[in-house]
Amino acid sequence: MADPRIAAVNNVLAVLDGRSLDHVLATAPVTDERDRALAAELSFGVCRWYRRLDALIALLLQKPFKSRDRDLHVLLLVGAYQLLYSRIPPHAAVSSVVEASRGLGKAWASKLVNGVLRRLQREREALEQRVDTDAATRFAQPDWLYQAIVSAWPAQAERILASLQGRPPMVLRVALSQIGRADYLARLAAQGLSAQAHPTVPSALVLDSAVPVDRLPGFEQGLVSVQDAGAQLAAACLDLRQGQRVLDACAAPGGKTLDILQHVGGLQVTALDVDAERLQRVAQNLQRGGLHADLHAGDAAQPQHTDWGASHYDRILVDAPCSATGVMRRHPDIRLLRRASDLPDLVQRQSTILSALWRLLVPGGRLVYVTCSLLPAENAQQVEAFLARHQDARAVELPTVPGTRCGEGVQLLPGIDDTDGFYYAALQKLPAS
Repeated sequence: MADPRIAAVNNVLAVLDGRSLDHVLATAPVTDERDRALAAELSFGVCRWYRRLDALIALLLQKPFKSRDRDLHVLLLVGAYQLLYSRIPPHAAVSSVVEASRGLGKAWASKLVNGVLRRLQREREALEQRVDTDAATRFAQPDWLYQAIVSAWPAQAERILASLQGRPPMVLRVALSQIGRADYLARLAAQGLSAQAHPTVPSALVLDSAVPVDRLPGFEQGLVSVQDAGAQLAAACLDLRQGQRVLDACAAPGGKTLDILQHVGGLQVTALDVDAERLQRVAQNLQRGGLHADLHAGDAAQPQHTDWGASHYDRILVDAPCSATGVMRRHPDIRLLRRASDLPDLVQRQSTILSALWRLLVPGGRLVYVTCSLLPAENAQQVEAFLARHQDARAVELPTVPGTRCGEGVQLLPGIDDTDGFYYAALQKLPAS
């Protein structure tokens, strides 16, 4: 059986080479469930705390490893994570990583690995004080992203950054058209599962402890879905009515598509995503709920000469591709994958998608723009620029969305709004004069 620590090393190395951790874990070779869970825990943990762990290990090495020994460097980060952030007893945290160094075929380094981790254990307090004098390192964020968050949210930055380092809760969306939230809470209790009603999102329940979805009563029948509370607001923002034609652009994995169809009956929904493989996830979600939408693989920025692009819609949801900086507690690899240089292209793509889909909205119709970003360039500034370009657009208030007013929209902030970081803005198309 593969050593889960070696599996975690390989997973983190793949992330450093540009692959998403979700994809890496989905294809990981570890088959034993306990080993798989430990490998995932270590992989997520090292990605979440990479910069801080890296700074600590750097203080303990006389010189960096050569590039061919990157695996040893990451293995030390795994060991440091076990010592600092896991419940693994210190002696086991050290000995398991020393053994893993031999499993990597680098027994020559076992004494070095043992010495570095033993010293970290002995000198932990002093070493942590040294690295934490730099705030970006303390919150394990790249300099550019730390500065961007502090600049955008100076009064809330400490709470946001602390929340992004936390473990996210498992949040459920109850299909309120089929069952009341209190009734579903009772069904959970009957299964021995405890949850709390979310304070501001009527469909959301927060589980006290995460469980496999097959333990959720009614999951296979679509009574409940796993979805962050902030993401559950999209359907309500659309102001849906029976008989409307709705386009869910950038729809995968389909949680919002299912919510739209469960929100109001009698809709004609088209779900679009550029990734045909991920579109299958949309189909699976709809099948679970016993609902139907027209699925299309295509680029939301290029509706011309397509079947879905030849139609017009009463409602359009644009869950735009973005930096995903608001969901780092669920996807900690983002801080390793994202670069400041990515932002201009993302902002341009968002702008292109908005303008392309605006032409498909009927006069009087509503487009809801959503990102899971914390950065104004993708959010308030993007909407402001769109309104300046389109004289037939006006912003619509979203009084039911909790959060902080941000330009013409609302920003949900991790650590403040009991959600991941989402931005919402609603735009209405004015009738032709």
